[in-house]
Amino acid sequence: MTITPRTGGSDEERGPVGLVLGTPAEAATPLSFWVYVDPEHYLQLDDVVHVRSLLPGGDAIDVYGVVDEVRAQHEGVSFHSDVALATDGVLPVQAAVSAHVSVTRVEPEIFVPPQPGTEVHRAHGDARDAALFFDGMRTRVPFGSSRDGEPVFANMEFLDGTRGAHVNISGISGVATKTSYAMFLLHSLFEGGALGMEAANTRSIIFNVKGEDLLFLDRPNNGLDDEQRGKYAALGLPAQAFGSVALYAPVRKGAQLIPDTGSRLDGVTGFCWTLREFCAERYLRFLFTDADDERSQIGYVAQAVGAQLAMAARISLPMDSGTVEIGAHRCTTFDELVEAIAEMTDPDLGGTWGGRAAGGTVQAFLRRLEAAAPHVGALIRGDDSEDMAAHRIDWQREQVTVVDIHRLHDRAKRFVVGTVLKRMFEDKEARGAARPLVFVVLDELNKYAPREGRSPIKEVLLDIAERGRSLGVILIGAQQTASEVEPRVVANCSFRVVGRLDTAEAQRAEYGFLTPAARARASLLKPGTMILHQPEIPVPLLVQFPFPAWATRASEATEAGDPFAAFD
Repeated sequence: MTITPRTGGSDEERGPVGLVLGTPAEAATPLSFWVYVDPEHYLQLDDVVHVRSLLPGGDAIDVYGVVDEVRAQHEGVSFHSDVALATDGVLPVQAAVSAHVSVTRVEPEIFVPPQPGTEVHRAHGDARDAALFFDGMRTRVPFGSSRDGEPVFANMEFLDGTRGAHVNISGISGVATKTSYAMFLLHSLFEGGALGMEAANTRSIIFNVKGEDLLFLDRPNNGLDDEQRGKYAALGLPAQAFGSVALYAPVRKGAQLIPDTGSRLDGVTGFCWTLREFCAERYLRFLFTDADDERSQIGYVAQAVGAQLAMAARISLPMDSGTVEIGAHRCTTFDELVEAIAEMTDPDLGGTWGGRAAGGTVQAFLRRLEAAAPHVGALIRGDDSEDMAAHRIDWQREQVTVVDIHRLHDRAKRFVVGTVLKRMFEDKEARGAARPLVFVVLDELNKYAPREGRSPIKEVLLDIAERGRSLGVILIGAQQTASEVEPRVVANCSFRVVGRLDTAEAQRAEYGFLTPAARARASLLKPGTMILHQPEIPVPLLVQFPFPAWATRASEATEAGDPFAAFD
């Protein structure tokens, strides 16, 4: 049977693309069915379809679904070699294409299978919105586009904490474009209108852990072409760089507080902390982030010493100085602080700060502290010669705050992430209100919230994952393998996104939201293509996102004096 193709606006006017199958091997069910695809049409993976099926008595139900498998076969053949005979015209066979559809929605909710022979239409307009629950989203956020260029939206209520929060992104490094997609989501939020009047006060903190790609978010991309601009327009987004950006990088070693960057210096602020801040805020514990610290007594010693340092900071004079007095020592550098801590902690030197911990535990604590000193010493200073307040990370200054830590040692990276998130979370708790929102973008999540063990940074991230929703703190976390991340962090994410995955990793339980077909496709995805799972849609959707409209390297950055040159 050949279905007569028609054209027009609605699904019915455009004509059906196939018929519901009802063979014993491909029987229709309330949750899935097969479609015989008309030879004059085609269905591909990810197409959205609509079936209006009649009930006894004349009433009808609308069944919507997404194509997740397509197959072609010769009918009337039994052997593999028959394909050659059929091709030569010796056997009178016919090729047939069928597509499997996973049901996403039934209206009204009468769960009966669509009748075999019922026309199947490719969903457009209102029917597509109904199939993907876009029609019930009060505020829609573009999360990308489908393979046919149509926008794919997400419900803002599952992102801003109203009904859920947090995004988790997984994929192979360098191929899955995890950071690029996270930046696209932020661009969609800040520049796309989903935040409405709240956009001006909403903030984000981005930790740049690889290269200097994120140090040019405020510069237009001079490589953006008309095709990519059209993709932004189709999503209702401007093809432009981020408009409100603050850039921070760690200060270099030495007396001057110069940011340690390579490809960009202008507009970048070097960040550091004073010794007094380090002691008063009890930041010492963020230097002890190995997975076994909390299970041993080293964590106990770190807490005890941290309490003593906080007390010393409160009584050290003068109060406006960045230095601190420990016993008979006035510490002006981090190395001097480490020496003072050793003297006050080591029982062999008469120190008592270690409390009742065994001598071996205290020595292990001191060894780790001394090992951390070369990596964080430049970030923790007692010099009052410059205005240290100007070199603190002020995450509320601009809409987007980029904290570049890619040049730091892993110990220093963990220290920076822990201290910045702790301070931000305490500020939000002090306000006691969820608005304005704060989005935290953190790659390599498995390093900061590993599946095994405990650490101070992991506890902060767990707090954000479990309580951040009520405080308006939204985590956009990314990692190569979700199986290596603390399960409670991933489980609290409303949105799960995967780029290209390792085949073995895709079989892990953390990706249970993927259908078998989606698991297989995850190992084939190209950069710029992701698979999105969100709460309201029962099947994962493939989404594509456009090339960054902001520069990702110095060669793509338009001159600062000509911000519109990339659009000429």
